[in-house]
Amino acid sequence: MFTVSCVLVSLGAVSPAAVAIIAPIGMTFASRYGINPLLMGLMVVHGSAAGNFSPLGVLGVVTNGVVDTSGIAGDPAVLFLSNLVFNVLLGAGIYFGFGGRHLIAAGRVASRAATGDNPVSAKLHHTTSGPSTTAVIATEPASVETAVLSLDRDRLVTLGSMVALVIGALVLDLDVGLMSLTAAVLLTLLSPGTAKEAVTQINWSVVLLVCGIVTYVALMQKIGTVDYLGNAISKVDAPLLAALLICYIGAVVSAFASTTGILGALIPLAVPLIATGQVTAIGLVAALSISSSVVDSSPFSTNGAMVVANAPKEQQAMVYRQLMKWGFGLVLAAPLVSWTALTVLAGW
Repeated sequence: MFTVSCVLVSLGAVSPAAVAIIAPIGMTFASRYGINPLLMGLMVVHGSAAGNFSPLGVLGVVTNGVVDTSGIAGDPAVLFLSNLVFNVLLGAGIYFGFGGRHLIAAGRVASRAATGDNPVSAKLHHTTSGPSTTAVIATEPASVETAVLSLDRDRLVTLGSMVALVIGALVLDLDVGLMSLTAAVLLTLLSPGTAKEAVTQINWSVVLLVCGIVTYVALMQKIGTVDYLGNAISKVDAPLLAALLICYIGAVVSAFASTTGILGALIPLAVPLIATGQVTAIGLVAALSISSSVVDSSPFSTNGAMVVANAPKEQQAMVYRQLMKWGFGLVLAAPLVSWTALTVLAGW
């Protein structure tokens, strides 16, 4: 799922659109095979983040355009590769930190059980307690009969709507929200009974949370709060410290709002810092871009909220709490790590 999300965004899909398509599939897969939903959700989100600054990607095009407009000497290849490496390393840490080792062991046991003398099926019983996970393998006699679902009218229309949504979002660059609502109306008209039950399963608390946060942050941007903070920081006498503070502003605001919008506002503010010669343009732009995009796993952002909404109902509270810890942990750590690696040590 990490790779699929990364490829989709690298080829031009908007990150929320890719997550909206992949997250339901990944979370269903996780529920079916006993995978930690937090592991699956984070892999989808950080996979999309890994492809964010591809020269073909929307965020990459916008960021490189702002860099050129601001008169900064950027490097699209360094921007893309540094963000890709950062998220790949994060993905590796997520995999082994949230149950990946148990999945590897479970796969080996299941393989041995499946090749034994007696026909057995190996079931992965997965329990979650905070960030750590425990996996237990139990073998049971394989079932001879398997229920087969028929491909009726409703399922055909649903699959067709999903295909249309993917094509519209990735190929035709249509609005994902409008297309989703159109598909929902069509399905409601065709099957009112099923649609009524589906509406009750929407996580309205997550919808209201994201809408409220986005409205609040948009208001702050409208009245100039972000610009005020950025201008104040750009006047700090120590350029390296000012660069770190700008990265932190990008991380904090982007955890709640549009990454594209915050980069468009903060990159021009980096020009005076770069003019001092103590901060390199390529390193600062890359550090700011990573700091502002990697925090999209926060449950207050669109990507994180979609992971929460698609988690099994009984696990949504746990996923929400863990995503909040993870997201705000990145808000604290990502700016410092990217700033240290790209502006202090690398010196690009």
